Amino acid sequence: MIPKDHPRYRSLVARERIARCAQEGIVALEGLAAHGRGEAFDYLIGERTTESAALAERTAAAMLLAARHAVISVNGNTAALAAAEIAALQQASGADVEVNLFHRTEERIERITRHLTAHGVRVLSGTPERIVPLSHDRGLSLPEGIGDADVVLVPLEDGDRCAALRAMGKAVITIDLNPLSRTARTATLTIVDEVTRALPAITAACTTLEPGEGERLIASLDNTYLLRAAIDEMRERLAHALE
Repeated sequence: MIPKDHPRYRSLVARERIARCAQEGIVALEGLAAHGRGEAFDYLIGERTTESAALAERTAAAMLLAARHAVISVNGNTAALAAAEIAALQQASGADVEVNLFHRTEERIERITRHLTAHGVRVLSGTPERIVPLSHDRGLSLPEGIGDADVVLVPLEDGDRCAALRAMGKAVITIDLNPLSRTARTATLTIVDEVTRALPAITAACTTLEPGEGERLIASLDNTYLLRAAIDEMRERLAHALE
C-alpha cells in the first residue's frame, strides 16, 4: 500500500497500474520501457502542468469540439493509466474511442476493450482495415473510426503513424512528454504533459471555453512555439538544479 503522503505517490501509483496491466495482458512488456522514458521527461518539467501545456490542453479541447468527427485512439498504456479519464473526456467532447495497437493481438484488443468498457468508455467495434499506409499493425483502423476522423487524439503515440495520419489530411493531437520525439514534432498539436494530468485538463476545458475562445485558440495554434516553450521550461529547471 503506497501512503498518499509519499512524495512520489502519483508516480508510484502509475507504475503499479502499468505493472498490473502488463501482468493482465493489457500492456505489452515493451510498454514498460516507454512509460519509464516518459517519466524521466516528466521530472524535467517538475511533474506539473506547465503554462504552455495548459494552453495546448485548452486548444485540444477546442479542436475536439470543432471537429466533424473526433476519435480518441487508445493503446495499452493509455488504457492502463487513464481509462476513467478517457471516459470523462469522451462524455465531454463527444469523441469516439478506438483501440489501436502496435503489438496487436485479438486477445489484447478484447482485454483492453473490456477494461475501458468497465470504466464507462464506449469503444468502437468492427472489422479493421489497413486504412493508414503502414506495414505494421498500427495501420489497421476502423473505417467508421480513425478512417473517417478529421481530428485524432493519440496519447502516447509512435511517430510513424502520426506522420501517416497527417499525410492523410487529419489533424493529430498528441500527448507526449518528450518534445523532441518524432510524434511531438509531427503532430498538429503536442501537449507536453503527463497523460493523467492532460486528459482531465482537456475535459475541463471542453466545458469552460468562453464564447469565441475556441476559434481564437485554433487560429493561433503554433506547435513549434509550444515545443520550444516546453524545452525552455526544461532548460530552466535544469539550470536551477545546478545552482
